[in-house]
Amino acid sequence: MREGVVAINIQYLSSKYTVRNLVPADAELVYEALKNNSIFYEYHPPMVTVESIIEDMEAIPPNKEFKDKHYIGFFQNDILIAVMDLIEHYPKHGTALLGFFAMSSNLQGQGIGTAIISDSVTYLPQLGFEKVRLGIDKGNFQSKAFWLKNGFAFTGEEYESDGSTILVMERTL
Repeated sequence: MREGVVAINIQYLSSKYTVRNLVPADAELVYEALKNNSIFYEYHPPMVTVESIIEDMEAIPPNKEFKDKHYIGFFQNDILIAVMDLIEHYPKHGTALLGFFAMSSNLQGQGIGTAIISDSVTYLPQLGFEKVRLGIDKGNFQSKAFWLKNGFAFTGEEYESDGSTILVMERTL
């Protein structure tokens, strides 16, 4: 870890829910929580599988180390309600990348995801983060509405990934 850089303590990403690292042994649990998110997977195929979850858990961006990645679950009464893939200081120092955030489909629309994101963006500046960055699939109205509601704005950047056009969004903290 670089001098002056404080690592994320995932427990502080939520004031209401239990947060813990997810590991390959949790892949079936993650699958059960995410398999009914049909809108997301309509825009970002293929449909989730246990194997694709394990691949996501192990994927890191270029020039990053596994210690910079947090593939975490948010739990309410021992039930997985949300999954977040958070990369520290990517693509540059001071920026946190949300590689993935998804709620269990039966809990969407209840303000839970917004509460998690609110807690997370309140905590991250305490560690020196200045921005949170993410990408959404072009045309996914549900993702667009959620992230705009949570204070993210389009940067104008877009790129192709696995046949999808990804629109980049950021929120200054």
